[in-house]
Amino acid sequence: MLDEFQDLRFDPVVNPSPKRLSPAQIDHYNRLGFIQPFDIFPPDEIARIRAYADRLMADMRQDGAYGVNCYQARLAGLWDIATDARILDHVEDIIGPDILCWASAILSKAPHDPKAVPWHQDAAFWHLAPARTVTVWLAIDDADAGNSAMRFIPGTHDRGAMKLRATKTGVNVFHIETEGADDLGQPFTNMLKAGQVSLHADMLVHGSLPNRSGRRRCGLTLRYCPPEVRITDAAWAKGVEAIQCRGEAGHWRTHPRPDNDDITKTSSPHVVGNN
Repeated sequence: MLDEFQDLRFDPVVNPSPKRLSPAQIDHYNRLGFIQPFDIFPPDEIARIRAYADRLMADMRQDGAYGVNCYQARLAGLWDIATDARILDHVEDIIGPDILCWASAILSKAPHDPKAVPWHQDAAFWHLAPARTVTVWLAIDDADAGNSAMRFIPGTHDRGAMKLRATKTGVNVFHIETEGADDLGQPFTNMLKAGQVSLHADMLVHGSLPNRSGRRRCGLTLRYCPPEVRITDAAWAKGVEAIQCRGEAGHWRTHPRPDNDDITKTSSPHVVGNN
């Protein structure tokens, strides 16, 4: 799964003049691999985003899992969310002023969804080096322990790539998981109100339990990196459509804001391991 060009070491954030984050929050990110919660969209705006996500999933006849994957350069509505300055100000404090969004996904767990997302490290699935992606997780619905909010294992972001093992088929979204995750520490439940976001490092071990409640849990992930990151696999690169959110794009090929916002008139370029 890993290639010889991947560098999965964590590079601590050094930012003496942050825009949105406090020094204590940056220290928390460096030590534990995540920060949350941050209020981004007020109730009226997140209600519109929820209606938009519902429409996209309905148009795809997809009410759960990973159907709306990597459309950030193909749908104007997703482009606008990914480039929202309120999100980018938080991202900039982590990765710097040059910001690319290279992937996104609407992740929806239906009520009584029996499948778990097993413990995993995102960057181990990607062909990017160095590991400098920060994931923004936007809560479209309220997310808590009851409806299977994402869980982090704090402090696992700076241990490099961990061993993998096969998972039980039929009860997990993925067929592999991080080995020995239960011994890595006490999980933290990423509780968010609709309209709030969390940010986490790309090597942080995380996952979620089955949704045993009668409430849906829907969120939007947005993957951001600085232009120093490079794609290390040419075939994988064909499925990455980055957008230039702020600053310079460096060597990355980026895509302008699309005119289209009808998901039935386009398709995802590729599934690049959004999980």
